[in-house]
Amino acid sequence: MHPRYKRLLHDSLTASVAEHADKVAVVTAEERVTYSDLHARARRFACLLQAHGVRRGDRVAIFIENSATTVVGIYGALYAGAAFIVINPQTKEDKLRYMLADSAAVAVLSEGRLGRTVSAVVADPASPLPELRLVVDASGPAGQPGDARPAHAAGRPALADLATATDERVADPGTIPLDLAALVYTSGSTGNPKGVMLSHQNMVFAQGSLVEYLRLDETDRILNLLPLAFDYGLYQALMAVHLGATLVLERTFAFPAAIVKRVQEEGVTVFPGVPTVFATLLALHRNSPVSMPSVRRFTNTAAHLPDDYVPGLLEMSPGALVYKMYGLTECKRVCYLEPELVLGKPSSVGKAIPGTETYLLDESGRPVGPGVTGTLYVRGPHVMMGYWNLPAETEHMLKPGKYPGERVLCTHDWFRTDEEGFLYFMGRSDDIIKSRGEKVSPVEVENALAGVPGVREVAVVGVPDDLLGQAVRAYVVLDAGASLSEQAFKREAMARLESFMVPRDVVFVGDLPKTATGKVRKKSLLEQT
Repeated sequence: MHPRYKRLLHDSLTASVAEHADKVAVVTAEERVTYSDLHARARRFACLLQAHGVRRGDRVAIFIENSATTVVGIYGALYAGAAFIVINPQTKEDKLRYMLADSAAVAVLSEGRLGRTVSAVVADPASPLPELRLVVDASGPAGQPGDARPAHAAGRPALADLATATDERVADPGTIPLDLAALVYTSGSTGNPKGVMLSHQNMVFAQGSLVEYLRLDETDRILNLLPLAFDYGLYQALMAVHLGATLVLERTFAFPAAIVKRVQEEGVTVFPGVPTVFATLLALHRNSPVSMPSVRRFTNTAAHLPDDYVPGLLEMSPGALVYKMYGLTECKRVCYLEPELVLGKPSSVGKAIPGTETYLLDESGRPVGPGVTGTLYVRGPHVMMGYWNLPAETEHMLKPGKYPGERVLCTHDWFRTDEEGFLYFMGRSDDIIKSRGEKVSPVEVENALAGVPGVREVAVVGVPDDLLGQAVRAYVVLDAGASLSEQAFKREAMARLESFMVPRDVVFVGDLPKTATGKVRKKSLLEQT
């Protein structure tokens, strides 16, 4: 097989080590790992897994803070023929136990305090995990300073024990592109998380489409701040390895000035973020000008990037391209807006990513034209296999497609298009506010109100009202030092919105509760007031 031909997800690492063996693949606060070292460590981990009975199709969980070892775990599991599950390091015992049981994981890679959480889950006699037969301790020379290494349980191997091993002879598991590559658990706000099943074919296609429209190459240095448990974070690592580029891996954005320094020191060229990250970055820039001349790409997803953020980003990184995007874990990415149109197409999330198709249908399943709101459907090789062990939920999301037997993804999100076919997100079908007989898109209201002077962030929800059915309520976060009364805010709203969209209630808050991926927890807002 030619080194650049990729059928399977881990073929990317095989190709990149062949072409860039001595190049740094992953940079963390603790270490700099070359492609040669990353490949060797992944192969040794694969040997360890296979020696303990891990076979094609098994699931291997990775419960570690963002680190080079996380990337080793991902590719090691794939080389062994297994599917990987990266678990958010913030996950608590009960949820961890559920995910290990639900996925029937046969092995877990963990370390430090997270390793102790795994030990507690494994030792609980009330909730046995019969499929789990291997727990690997990832503690080693590059472990976080101050982390107490858990004692090795009887028969429990450690990656540190493999540091001097030379055996990288992995038995060919016979993996094919249709096999499961990953389970990515969605961070649903209610109920148990759902495991999104992604095949090698899904993920190889997705990473290729992403690097095509982002115009990335092997010279890029890609920053990642998000947990690798989330697809937005995960694909930064996958794209870097796919290209033979460098991943600059961080664990948090809690100290933005430190991240800016890191960007400057490492010459980061790609800065992926969510609106809350960029809001914090811009606040820092207003207090003391930030310069990141190396950055060539800013990418945004999870929530709408306000149009007035763009000039500030370009002040920090002149000439950079700003990408607005929309996607779901169930297909990774749906659409993107060309950077050249970011200011010319306000509020649009663009068109379908390369090699895929989107279309809108009304409630009766009929196509809708420009300007008419409909449900978005997605067609392409990136659409998930389904939800793990959840046939009813799978049927809810995967619908009959163009050809007999074909399945397409029903997003259950409402969109409209303009005359040129550009997509505009109108909201989740269950988020739409019905007020005075009109349908109000929270996203449309939020986009308008984000431009009010002094407003840093805004979230809009519907609340019960005996007369209106639902009333519009806005939760508003002001810029530091800004002063704005409820009456003044409503006047600004009336100047920007149709009367039925103007918030009846305005609640000023210090911040908006968010998920780990930066999405506003609107249910939490309602529970607080």
